[in-house]
Amino acid sequence: MNKLSILFAFVALVALQACNSKPKEAEKPAKPNVIVVITDDQGYGDLACNGNPIIQTPHIDKFNGESARFTNFHVGTTCAPTRAGLMTGRNANRVNTWHTIGGCSLLNEEEVTIADVFQQNGYETAMVGKWHLGDNYPFRPQDRGFTQAFYHGGGGVGQTPDYWLNDYIDDTYFRNGVPEQTKGHCTDVWFNEAQRFVEAHQKDPFFLYLSLNAPHGPYNVPEKYFNMYKDRTDLAPHQKRFYGMITQVDEQFGKLDAKLQELGIADNTILIFMTDNGSSAALAGGKKGKKNKVAAKTTGYNAGLRGMKGSQYDGGHRVPFIMRWPKGGINKGTDINELTAHVDVLPTLSELCGLELPATKPLDGMSVVPLITGKKSNTDFNKRMLVTDTQRIQWPVKGRNSCVMTSQWRLVNGDELYDINADRGQTNNIAADHPQIVKEMTAFYDQWWASAVKDMRYAKIKLGSDAENPMQITCHDMHTDAAIPWNQSYIRKGIELTDGYLLCDVTKAGKYKFTVARYPKESGLAIDATVEDIKGSKWFDYIPAGKSLSLSKPSITINNKEYPCKFNADRTEAIVELDLPAGEIKYYGEFTNAEKQRVRGYYYTVERL
Repeated sequence: MNKLSILFAFVALVALQACNSKPKEAEKPAKPNVIVVITDDQGYGDLACNGNPIIQTPHIDKFNGESARFTNFHVGTTCAPTRAGLMTGRNANRVNTWHTIGGCSLLNEEEVTIADVFQQNGYETAMVGKWHLGDNYPFRPQDRGFTQAFYHGGGGVGQTPDYWLNDYIDDTYFRNGVPEQTKGHCTDVWFNEAQRFVEAHQKDPFFLYLSLNAPHGPYNVPEKYFNMYKDRTDLAPHQKRFYGMITQVDEQFGKLDAKLQELGIADNTILIFMTDNGSSAALAGGKKGKKNKVAAKTTGYNAGLRGMKGSQYDGGHRVPFIMRWPKGGINKGTDINELTAHVDVLPTLSELCGLELPATKPLDGMSVVPLITGKKSNTDFNKRMLVTDTQRIQWPVKGRNSCVMTSQWRLVNGDELYDINADRGQTNNIAADHPQIVKEMTAFYDQWWASAVKDMRYAKIKLGSDAENPMQITCHDMHTDAAIPWNQSYIRKGIELTDGYLLCDVTKAGKYKFTVARYPKESGLAIDATVEDIKGSKWFDYIPAGKSLSLSKPSITINNKEYPCKFNADRTEAIVELDLPAGEIKYYGEFTNAEKQRVRGYYYTVERL
């Protein structure tokens, strides 16, 4: 065979193999990872990149320069309402989270969360830090789509449902419900846990919800960060600690970003930084006097906004929202000025990540991907309207502390209208000059409220489920109009509660053991014990000693029927065993105090035997 024949034979063989071989399938692009970092009580003005001339936030400032910046982004005015809206894409009033205590911060069981959506679409999911949407089944983070959850109790470290005597340093937190001792300041603990999760799942698509309790009070901060501001004469003492806490967060945020770069996954990670409501320390407050000279003359920095945490004015709910995703083209340092909100996060991330949203209840939020990508949209975002409000009562009231928003306008309390573009500080009520705008925004609110009312209902704690048996419940979740001892400092002081009930659902008929106590089980303290003070410092809150309460005649009342209890041998709790049918119950425990008054217990356990 000559050379030409050999060449023809070779070409024919190659062609035959090409015909017989299947075309190689194109590789599917890797799904982006998602990290949402949310801080607690840090306002729009509590960042250097937003104009604060004092605070040191170099890592977040750098991130801000690399990202899409949502400059007209809004949340709830307090903690739990924002977290519920972020989780569900639905306003807090719809999902039983219009308060932070009183049984009205439990995210209704049937709501689909953002973690559910990511988990159902093949993502690893983790929640770290502050949850504040329920401490008992079925409301805990591990019940709501998070495979891994590491968190403190209640709405803040040291609150009534948290592990006894947690104070930010070397605390005990809960890993999927199981107490675990930690070392170091809570902010460092949360970020270290986040880095471990990221490193363990660097090859998987993951969704990480890093929800910090800082800089929420008490403003306990390592001395290193307090010292950065200790000599500032233009800051009140609590502001120095508050700023120190934010700088600590900033440093740890920089370390988390560096870890993403080190692992080579930063480009395909959607990284978000946001906060949950207005600043809790933008204004020092205080009255003139020897003890308040500094507080009386300092005002902090609030970016020109009116109001703080809890306010229906922009200073209460306009917050930073910064998003970077280099592989998705979101890294250009651009401003998005149209109206956006926390309820948009779920639909927006679902679209960016190509996730299937389940058919569920109507969302208040919508995907804002067109604003991020610059593509045309059928929505005129400048005419879009949204509602936020501050309820903080047992049942929502129409119009209470309300704000209807567009990109340009704010209708506050139904009769105050502000052009936010011309009047950032909301000082000039021009409702009388624009009756048509007031009419249109009022009509939207009326329609929205009528829709929200249909969803409003109380959530029920599930008793007797295998998912949590026994369970410890606290007065933090009691339905009452009275002042609730929601913080362990109130428990220590013996602040008495004379009204309220826990709304529960007995999941299985059977024998149940109920206990009622003043202190939680892990404390080991007797009913009448006095606790010592916890000494503070310039950078650490002082917690005064508690007082002894003379408590007798314990009982449990279920659906208006009272059952006497007996103290155990150590007098740490009082106990009764009862046969219960399945179904809804309202219950509480009581003691008689030294003044012969009946007062509610603070801590309860329920166990199906």
